Amino acid sequence: MGDLVLSFSMSLDGFIAGPDVSVDRPMGAGGERLHEWMFSSDANNSPAREADAEMAGELHARAGAVILGKRTFAIGVGLWGDTPFPAPSFVLTSEARPPLAMKSADFVFVNDGIASALRQAKKAAGGKDIIVMGANAAQQYLKAGLVDEMIIQMVPVLLGGGTRLFDHIGANPIELVSTRVVESPAVIHLRFRLPNQKRRAA
Repeated sequence: MGDLVLSFSMSLDGFIAGPDVSVDRPMGAGGERLHEWMFSSDANNSPAREADAEMAGELHARAGAVILGKRTFAIGVGLWGDTPFPAPSFVLTSEARPPLAMKSADFVFVNDGIASALRQAKKAAGGKDIIVMGANAAQQYLKAGLVDEMIIQMVPVLLGGGTRLFDHIGANPIELVSTRVVESPAVIHLRFRLPNQKRRAA
């Protein structure tokens, strides 16, 4: 059975997007800086930067399904021109609407809660991992105690404002176990298991 995985590039002061996120500026003001590590032209010329490409490739290979919030879908779908990973993608929404077919897979719109989305995504993933995208979706799964692994790409920048990943996750401490640290000049890749999160129902 695959894991439920949160993976986000985050500034040192805790933001995963800059202020004023919109369709025209999907990462907000200054937020593009958070993803520069994935697109640097020297990644193949330096052993340290090759690690960035390797880490991005690992996540891509692990993805069997995606769960994302309605806002993340609305802002990202035009930019992606496809599902964000080549895998079935489940959109948390209050609307009832039919699936949207894309080149790689479908967007399926789930309007009966995060547990339903997780059950559908787990079935579609075929034993591979389920990647959660969007701060609100990630916060809901963290608060519900359903996350297995967290991957944080810590970017050496202070954005000063924007969307925080760890707001609205409840008042109870969430223990993490560090399992991997990979450094490059552009980013520190951090991986954590969440052993005390409740195991999700089948």
